[in-house]
Amino acid sequence: MCDQDHFEEDLKKYSRRDFGALAAAGVGAAAMLPQTAAAAETSGSDVMIKTPDGECDAYFVAPATGKHAAVLIWPDIFGLRPAFRQMADRLAGSGYSVLVVNPFYRKQKAPTAADGANTPIADVRPLARSLTPTTHTTDAKAFVAWLDAQPQVDKDKPMGTTGYCMGGPIVMRTAAAVPERVGAAATFHGGGLVTDNEDSPHRLIPQMKAEFLIAIAENDDQRDPDAKKVLKEAFADAKLPAEIEVYPAGHGWCPPDTRVHNSEQAEKAWTRMLVLFEKTLR
Repeated sequence: MCDQDHFEEDLKKYSRRDFGALAAAGVGAAAMLPQTAAAAETSGSDVMIKTPDGECDAYFVAPATGKHAAVLIWPDIFGLRPAFRQMADRLAGSGYSVLVVNPFYRKQKAPTAADGANTPIADVRPLARSLTPTTHTTDAKAFVAWLDAQPQVDKDKPMGTTGYCMGGPIVMRTAAAVPERVGAAATFHGGGLVTDNEDSPHRLIPQMKAEFLIAIAENDDQRDPDAKKVLKEAFADAKLPAEIEVYPAGHGWCPPDTRVHNSEQAEKAWTRMLVLFEKTLR
């Protein structure tokens, strides 16, 4: 599956024609996200979270009253930005306590992409490459511990985690790092879920207890058609339910501010995520 290096190649095929500067600034993303019917009133704020390597800037949002299952969001290579805050707000409106993090906090605070989702991949690739399986795991443990300390989080309920593009492997490492907490996990156009390396994320599946949704971009599948088979076999061997599907959309189709955003397929993926969460986290 896509490792980000081919993202620029596919923009011509999948790009939306009239996105322009709105995408670069993250402006207008709220208008592009459908409204959740009977959404709960929510309250969100910027937060700082201590980790073994420093302090991570993040955004936390939850329903205004009560305790709720937690969800940890790992953003794509363009990092924490308005589009992901709005996605977190929308998920909180469905009744979850949601944390979306800046995975690049060791290097700089958000925003980490100068032109948002219009930033050339080459400009942000060094940030992604500054992370390792070890930092993925230590961060995951720190963020889960922070969530469990919040009064808006119901620790008696399993938590969920989602990841986009480079966030996909981090989701899998989160599910393996804290299997007693993560009951549901979803990756959207995740890159590098299956590799030939000894530390490939798919090799961690036996350590997990979560049910999975893996939504694959069609161009990622074209480059690595065997990855979905490997994932299906690994989840079956671990006796973990997993919905694995190739979507007719390009890598990066889910966040509303990307040039390849596909609203129809993004809504399908979002709906399938909510079905998974309703089944496993309530």
